[in-house]
Amino acid sequence: MEQNNGKVFKLLGKVQHYAWGGNSFLPELLKIHNQEKKPFAEYWLGAHNNLSSELIMDDGKKEKLNEHIASFREKLLGKSVAEKFHHLPYLLKILDVKEMLSIQVHPSKKSAEVEFENENKRKIPLHAPHRNYKDDNHKPELMLALGEFWLLHGFKPKQQIEKILKEIPELNFLITVFANENYYELYKTVMELDQDIVNEILEPLLERIVPKYLNMELEKDDENFWAARASLTYNEPGRIDRGIFSIYLFNLVKLKIGDAVFQDAGLPHAYLEGQNVEIMANSDNVLRGGLTPKHIDVNELLKHVHFKETIPQIIHGTETEKHIDVFETPAPDFELCEIRLPRNEIFEQRAYSVQIFIVLQGEVLVEEKEHSPLFIKSGEAFVAFDQALLQISAKQDSIIYRAGVPLQ
Repeated sequence: MEQNNGKVFKLLGKVQHYAWGGNSFLPELLKIHNQEKKPFAEYWLGAHNNLSSELIMDDGKKEKLNEHIASFREKLLGKSVAEKFHHLPYLLKILDVKEMLSIQVHPSKKSAEVEFENENKRKIPLHAPHRNYKDDNHKPELMLALGEFWLLHGFKPKQQIEKILKEIPELNFLITVFANENYYELYKTVMELDQDIVNEILEPLLERIVPKYLNMELEKDDENFWAARASLTYNEPGRIDRGIFSIYLFNLVKLKIGDAVFQDAGLPHAYLEGQNVEIMANSDNVLRGGLTPKHIDVNELLKHVHFKETIPQIIHGTETEKHIDVFETPAPDFELCEIRLPRNEIFEQRAYSVQIFIVLQGEVLVEEKEHSPLFIKSGEAFVAFDQALLQISAKQDSIIYRAGVPLQ
């Protein structure tokens, strides 16, 4: 591969057509006709080996971002990031959640390395449906709401758990299990119940709440709303999805536009509805516990969950310089910034390591001395490599999200 001296390129992401995705938000953003109403769930911008974005080179040819970085690692990533991570350490996504996502948790870095190697030794194909570990990396993540967004986020505090176990007759049997705040026994119990018992427990609950849901008598701040929706989405004849228990045990969180939350290894969660910008470590490791047709491995899930209460912490951007808000997290792998440029405003910066930009609104002109100017419209993305000196001019009022690595 010949080296290209340019430091700024248009970037073409990749769509994931998961069944839970919507069929209008991402197609409209990306200017893609979707007459077939296919689900557009996630738009990936990054260098994950399973689904790398592509650079659009000066001659119009496309080149995979992961391969380009691997060929010129230190020059593009910068010396410190290249030495610490060896590859692009983050993945940027835009999500459209129409149907509820799976109950899930992500492993720690150390666990991912060990378990990925174990599955390799067992010769489980990398793309096998029953494989748990797609790579050897952890997957801490930050999500930023683009509008009203609903999610499940960690275990409810003790008093809220006790209250809901008392209020819902079908969950009364868990009161003694949760004695002494035993989150582990509480969750282990519902996740390991025989399917016949799950059906027996949840059937009368669903018979009571589903008609209310269908009659639009339930509000979204009521766990019953989401439990009813989950049953209509994921239940099969003779099998009620045990993920419904999690809806009552986890925090039900509503975010408004501009709100963000951070989810580290071990924190159980599930997205319920809405659109967001999501940034995470460069990994696709997901351990699932319900509300999904995908592979579920309860034993593996339980190995990695942190069994403790969670008080949801809403993160707001911190203005670090004019036009830029940074959403701070403890993750060393990534940093998300929101750049708001009024029409005719100009923003200048020198790129640190590899930075990926996507314009969510407006249109900008991107100039860099070693590259021809790029016009980037809403829904389009570009990448800047280490030490690129950028000048970004807004042709309209513009909103840009920038993914990068925190200064080491």
